[in-house]
Amino acid sequence: MRRFDYFELVIMLATVIQWLVLATIAGAIVGTGTSLFLHGLFFLTDRTADVSLWLQMMLLPLGGLLNGLLLHYGYLNSPSGLKDSMFAAVHVQNGRMPFRTMLIKPVAAIITLASGGSAGKEGPCSHIGASLAAAIGQLLHLNSELRLRLVACGVSAGFASVFGTPIAGAIYGVEVLAVGRIRHDFLFPAVVAGVASFEITKFWGVPFDYYDVAILPVFSELVFFKTMMIGIIAGVVALIFAESVHRMTRLFTAVKLRFNVWPPLMPVFGGVVLAMLIVFIPTDYLGLSLPMVERAVSGETMPYMGFVWKTLLVAITLGSGFYGGIVTPQFVIGAMAGNAFAPLFGLDPGLGAAVGLVSVIAAASNTPIAAVLMGMELFGGAVDSIYVAGAAIAAYVIIGHRSVYLEQRVAYTKSSWIRIQPDVLIGAEKARLSHGLLRWWQRHRRK
Repeated sequence: MRRFDYFELVIMLATVIQWLVLATIAGAIVGTGTSLFLHGLFFLTDRTADVSLWLQMMLLPLGGLLNGLLLHYGYLNSPSGLKDSMFAAVHVQNGRMPFRTMLIKPVAAIITLASGGSAGKEGPCSHIGASLAAAIGQLLHLNSELRLRLVACGVSAGFASVFGTPIAGAIYGVEVLAVGRIRHDFLFPAVVAGVASFEITKFWGVPFDYYDVAILPVFSELVFFKTMMIGIIAGVVALIFAESVHRMTRLFTAVKLRFNVWPPLMPVFGGVVLAMLIVFIPTDYLGLSLPMVERAVSGETMPYMGFVWKTLLVAITLGSGFYGGIVTPQFVIGAMAGNAFAPLFGLDPGLGAAVGLVSVIAAASNTPIAAVLMGMELFGGAVDSIYVAGAAIAAYVIIGHRSVYLEQRVAYTKSSWIRIQPDVLIGAEKARLSHGLLRWWQRHRRK
């Protein structure tokens, strides 16, 4: 070996040791932070889980008011001027986060879910992870590149600890940053931090939900094709979900500007709308709705409109200004849609629910690799990875260049017939037909 080869080997070994230490410390701290949040969330949501309908209708506007006041005044005098977004921290802010506002979103999420708002629990955990990791980087005076990787570690640790999926959560935190590109230099630190966070969360007694699929058919090309059909439907469902959330947000924003509404009142209006809807829509669709996933995967028949009701309630909750996560609803919507449509293709509803759950996550978040791994960890290997992978990637392609995260960036297009400017926010850039396809269309139109 050349002298440089030995020198490079020493550097790589030092890099591994460096990230074993840094990522383990970050994962342990993030796991402790998310455990505190999750225990507080479960404590309060358990107290409001079985309230009467009239009391639930009162809690929703009250939760909206508390959300509006907290988010409005909490950020009003933020001294740093930094955004508390994991995307901004990685893409724009060189791994920096506003530490003084770290608790605002977790507290707001607890209020949202305890009052019955339809949202998820992972958003606050990724926020806690990014904030704590950024604080560690600042405390240790790390350079900007190391801070970027440490923040990615924190995000991955947050996702790993909330779902009980250390590997999938770690990959999700890296894959979600850009469509079509994964920073491989982030992977080792993210996995170490994810595993450390998961173990610490278990140590603090946080419970996790895992699922069993009752019936799994012997592999065949026909079953594989049928699960691909479920994946295509899941891609359309994910598109409906993402567009519903964004359009509802724009609607509430337009109402606020048109009538000059005081910002803290917008979630109150959202809470009133939710309160009126639950007179007709079952309250099972409020909050996290995770029991619906258990029922769908166990094979209980779900209604065709189930994913529509959940989508509507989530869109109103988040669009009006409540704060909460957006991944847990994908679990529910995917499981219910997959369960409902599986019998149309002669598949067991439980298998359809598992495939639908993974596929909607792959599409709505643009994270097919993490989604497939998540399916393996959530279902304990009970669902053949071939079925899950094919459906998830089909859903990922079908949704096109859309996402539940408007701050996600597009690195590569999903089709050679589409062109798009790379590294632009997915919510800001529009996909266009490729020049070759346009020339073909013009030639054939003349004929």
